[in-house]
Amino acid sequence: MAAPVARIGPNAILQHLPVLDGEIGERLRGALLHRAGVAEPPPDAGMLPEDQVARLHNAVRLFLPDRFARIQRAAGLATGDYILAHRIPSPAQSLIRALPAWAGARLLTAAIAKHAWTFAGSGTFRVLGHAPLRLAITGNPLATGPSDVPLCHWHAAVFERLYSTLVWPEVRVIEEACVAEGAAACVFALHPC
Repeated sequence: MAAPVARIGPNAILQHLPVLDGEIGERLRGALLHRAGVAEPPPDAGMLPEDQVARLHNAVRLFLPDRFARIQRAAGLATGDYILAHRIPSPAQSLIRALPAWAGARLLTAAIAKHAWTFAGSGTFRVLGHAPLRLAITGNPLATGPSDVPLCHWHAAVFERLYSTLVWPEVRVIEEACVAEGAAACVFALHPC
């Protein structure tokens, strides 16, 4: 019997599409997807095989290196917007906002950890500490390397959007280590400004 295929939520691809259309146009975006061996998922797509998501993220890095960080960041912010609009109920958002920042951060982090399978695929999500808040994805399947710099602009932007909207209006998310650089985990530190 074949092992189950690790999956990642469709927004890891879907939110890239309008960003790519704005950057390179729909025709070239179609060519990029084709080159990556990724079919455009329908808007109501379920979880996607993580290797498809990784191939698209890697193709953007390889074929658009000067725009990669900007594209990944824009797609990550849009993914965060989608999560806020469709996945975190309004009462939960109101509760997180009403709590002191430290308590709101812990509640949001617990919710993210509970649903980490949707963005970490076969990787493992962990909370490394709370002062500052440090999050890690061990074996991050989207951090395809090798690279001399951290590559996880998409993950960092998703975290930034969620925490800046619900906990800290101004927060910087810094990727301190990346699997693509040879680290065991992609580590993100969140610094309220």
